[in-house]
Amino acid sequence: MREKVVSYSFFFLGLLLFGFANAIAVKVKYLGLHPWEVLNVALFQQMGFTIGTWSALVGLFFVAISWFINRKYINVGTFLNALLIGPFMDMFLWLDILPTATNTSLDYINLGVSVIIAGIAGGLYIAGGVGAGPRDGFMLALSERIKLSVSRTRIMVECVILGIGYLLGGPIFIATFFYTFIMSPIFQVTLRFFQKVRNHLIEQPAQA
Repeated sequence: MREKVVSYSFFFLGLLLFGFANAIAVKVKYLGLHPWEVLNVALFQQMGFTIGTWSALVGLFFVAISWFINRKYINVGTFLNALLIGPFMDMFLWLDILPTATNTSLDYINLGVSVIIAGIAGGLYIAGGVGAGPRDGFMLALSERIKLSVSRTRIMVECVILGIGYLLGGPIFIATFFYTFIMSPIFQVTLRFFQKVRNHLIEQPAQA
């Protein structure tokens, strides 16, 4: 029971932070967004709804594709990830508590903060062990199917997503190309850290 409480606490807090980070980034989207958010914003601009709604719909779309490619990467965490990050982002945007774009160096600071928070959020929710997100699950399933490394598959998929987002008028700029380089190292460090914290919290009663 304790393990589930700790795991899901990490997982949901990670998703909440992800939504928060995405909302900060959207406020300064003219600097560029992560490829997946470029697509979500482009769909929002073209067809309405909200950015968070498109995040959920796109996530569920890739869950469906993964189901046919290799369903072993789909579990309850995959659906929760697809359904919650978008609404969390919409909630923070609706609350209107985040700084707006100023077209000054402050916007770069806000974007940097959002990237750092997103990297921490990724490490936190993955450390929970509840399951991979719909996009990660899709890339893992596709990687196995086409016999390419996960990193190459990720680059290929995100380039395609970025291309679609660009054609739909999504916000692409210099920051778009730095997301992976900045977020990945932060994610790796925080994942190891939060895994140790999670294991410590779970094992604490047994040691007592």
